[in-house]
Amino acid sequence: MTRKFLITAVTVMSLVIVGVAAAATVPVSITKNGYVPNAATIAVGDTVQFTNTDTVAHQVIFKSTTGVTCTPNPLVLQPTQTGTCTFAAPGTFTYSDPNVKGNTFRGTVTVTGQVPAETLTLSAQPKAAVYGSKVTLAGTLSNQKVGENVDVLATPCGQTAAAKVTTVQTTAGGAYTAVIAPLKNTVFTVKVKSTSSKAVTVKVKPRLRLGKVAAHRYSLRVFAARSFAGKYGTFQRYNTTLARWVNVKRVLLRANSTGIAPTVISSVSFRSTVPLRSKVRVVLPQLQVGGCYLPGRSNVILG
Repeated sequence: MTRKFLITAVTVMSLVIVGVAAAATVPVSITKNGYVPNAATIAVGDTVQFTNTDTVAHQVIFKSTTGVTCTPNPLVLQPTQTGTCTFAAPGTFTYSDPNVKGNTFRGTVTVTGQVPAETLTLSAQPKAAVYGSKVTLAGTLSNQKVGENVDVLATPCGQTAAAKVTTVQTTAGGAYTAVIAPLKNTVFTVKVKSTSSKAVTVKVKPRLRLGKVAAHRYSLRVFAARSFAGKYGTFQRYNTTLARWVNVKRVLLRANSTGIAPTVISSVSFRSTVPLRSKVRVVLPQLQVGGCYLPGRSNVILG
């Protein structure tokens, strides 16, 4: 019995704590004699709900609307109707009915507390991209403002300082998107004024293009923001009996002068006498690409 009582008491206390932490709604009635109560004290994030209990329509207008969001807007209430105003900033806010003379229809809302710190989220899709393809960065600014400038900062592999690569603006609900084509493994952050997001890393694979130029002759081109001349790719064929890829030979990449900055092309032509109509590809393992790229893999063709 004692154990059951303690569990119940803890549950009730937890509900009370949650209730205190949650945003509150304070009711204000609009009567024929004015607002009841005509002064309310709330916390940042709380809401005042106005209910028109009079027999005629009334309007509520705040002298200052900074940080005040009312629904409906304008706040005109017919008899029995309700409307709400939520306060996102501390201060004293006075309101009145402009259609009623005198001081009867005047009230104040005192908002205490501090404005919650702004937050800025960031995600990337995909998180691993092939060189030359694009990545979409997206997130939301917590104040949900439209038209805020979002600076996209990038720290490519091998660099220590972030640099701004583009600026986009927030749209409805504080959302933003930016489309980027990273050249190598890159750490991204975004910033709005003094608010920054957490870092997100996007990995990049070199682009490998394998082609067949004649019987048993192949060409490979590797696209990246660095040269892979002197590095080895591994030519593979698919073994249907083993149901796996098997290594055939290593091919040495050489410099190619046809790349247009920042793209550098490394290439090689080679021979291989794999069985006709075999599925073949080339892989560039981690040991060969180094720390600024993910391992690369070419398209699959028939040998």
